[in-house]
Amino acid sequence: MNEDHYIKKIDRVTSILTQLQTKSIVRAQDLADKFDVSIRTIYRDIKTLENAGIPIFGEAGSGYSLVDGYKLPPVMFTKEEVLSFITAEKLMQKFSHESLDSHYNSAMEKVKAVIRNSEKNLVQNIENQIDIYSYRPENSDNVKNIIPTILESIADKKQLKFHYQNVKDEASERIIEAVGIFYEVNYWYVMAFCTMRKDFRQFRVDRILKIEKTENPFHQEYGNVGDYRKKSKNQKVGVRLLVEKKILPFLVNSKKYYGLVAEEESDNKMLMTFETEWIEEGFPRWLITFADFAEIIEPKYLKDTMNDLISKISNQLNKK
Repeated sequence: MNEDHYIKKIDRVTSILTQLQTKSIVRAQDLADKFDVSIRTIYRDIKTLENAGIPIFGEAGSGYSLVDGYKLPPVMFTKEEVLSFITAEKLMQKFSHESLDSHYNSAMEKVKAVIRNSEKNLVQNIENQIDIYSYRPENSDNVKNIIPTILESIADKKQLKFHYQNVKDEASERIIEAVGIFYEVNYWYVMAFCTMRKDFRQFRVDRILKIEKTENPFHQEYGNVGDYRKKSKNQKVGVRLLVEKKILPFLVNSKKYYGLVAEEESDNKMLMTFETEWIEEGFPRWLITFADFAEIIEPKYLKDTMNDLISKISNQLNKK
């Protein structure tokens, strides 16, 4: 066998050891899929680790884990991994939720603490050479540590009770079983089963006025949040816009994201048909970026939504 084969094996075995350190149980099939090798190869890699004195509990066909209480020396990071951490930190500073910031910063301090001295100079030299330019709404949540509270409720399978203010500034009390959180169009949302509506709903996190984790358990296994994002798209609203062709090249990368289903030429304009679930927030905010080149055909109430949004923007700009 050539040298390249042994290098790949060493990298794979090292990565498997890292997986064992970070997960309670690691399945051989998952490892085989991750490294694109056969399960037999994974069995041999596990045997290599055992022969090196790593106490691994488990067997083929079920899963593997490190014997409880066994401690390994701190993981050493490669230069490429250190650079990826710096980039990820910059992204977190722009896109993370404020309730996660302090926790992430604390975690990054621990990561940096185990970086070799030679790599610490690299961190200092490169941190100021990376920046992320992105719009982030200047709004502050009403509840401290709101996302950690939501995530704890998912981990503990306990219902949440909160007061929620909708887009019309109407407040209501809800009891939910949280499925997960997601980030979309500059805002964080929680996807959940609403016990009042008896259906799945998404709630914008910054509209939650008060929240508490109850002691009421829920037993339903909801699966991945992405699955319910797809299901939620059953609640769609049809939108038709007559758009000037000269603006179309600027919409290529976003029109499908906002639910484009059909286009039909009409003189020097394009009749665009959408099916969107974001009729109250996301779609109007996207439409406003090219509203001077578009005519709303339907639904008619979208015109009122746009007028309200434009008025809010105008009032905000005219504040002294």
